[in-house]
Amino acid sequence: MCKYKKERAVAIKAMRQAAILCEAVAAEITPGVLEKKDKSPVTVADYGSQALICRILQQEFPDDPIIGEEDSAGLQKKENEHLLKRLASHVQSIVPHAQDADICQWIDRGSANKYSHRFWTLDPIDGTKGFLRKQQYAISLALIVNGEIVLGVLGCPNLETALPLLNKKGAAFVAVKGQGAYEIALESSADSQTKEQRLYVSGQNDNTKIRFCESVEKAHSSHGDAAKIAKKLGITAQPVRLDSQTKYAVVARGDAEAYLRLPGDNQYREKIWDHAGGVIIVEEAGGQVTDISGLPLDFKHGTTLKQNMGVIVSNGSCHKGICDTIKNLNIGKFS
Repeated sequence: MCKYKKERAVAIKAMRQAAILCEAVAAEITPGVLEKKDKSPVTVADYGSQALICRILQQEFPDDPIIGEEDSAGLQKKENEHLLKRLASHVQSIVPHAQDADICQWIDRGSANKYSHRFWTLDPIDGTKGFLRKQQYAISLALIVNGEIVLGVLGCPNLETALPLLNKKGAAFVAVKGQGAYEIALESSADSQTKEQRLYVSGQNDNTKIRFCESVEKAHSSHGDAAKIAKKLGITAQPVRLDSQTKYAVVARGDAEAYLRLPGDNQYREKIWDHAGGVIIVEEAGGQVTDISGLPLDFKHGTTLKQNMGVIVSNGSCHKGICDTIKNLNIGKFS
């Protein structure tokens, strides 16, 4: 029997439920909402996604802590009653018996913040601005055992699928340690003939021809340093800018060779939920993920990658060249 078979099935089920809710909320976003800079849709989707995923994990693995991004404290304030009502409506469309207290309790199952020998980490919506723009966002869930990521799932509702027979928007990805990475149908009702498709990173080993992807938001990564790296390596292709851990999926299936998350200062440390789900998918597709110094990411320090600065994701072939260039340019060295 394949190890983590139950965990894999449960994680996929949870991600799919969350994707249904997120897409229902996204359908309500109108130009007027964007013009008003109203963030309530992503707030409802964020809380709803976490509630649904934590509910299923609580049922199936009641002893497992969950390190998530949200808690229900703000949601329960009187001024946010309207948000809780909207949230309850969306959750009840999937879990009809859900009450407000249940929903808040499920959300708070994701409020662990300390390392343990086995825990899940969840980003219910990674890429909030991408969600609001109806561009790329991801639902990310990973299981970490003894400090090692052993399972990861990514739901990417706005990414075009590469699976045959579907011809529709929406892709999902899953990987288990030692068992490979796969693109799967985002929807459980997908054509029964559609099979999981094994993922492999690009075989490109000419550093001048690699394709970067990076965050849309400049606050998330230093675009200026990325441009310096590209120039030093002789790369002419413009970087593709995408929100969220969708960038991990793009590298894993060979649509790009590298994703750079470069530090803007020496204080900030990445949150584990922003990376864990994507890391194992790239690694199981044959790629490599380290910090900017070439060190493995260390998931033994609670909510942050405390011992790492920045993140470099690649197809493996170009990894050393990128890390060497970062070192030669003194990127990450702050006075």
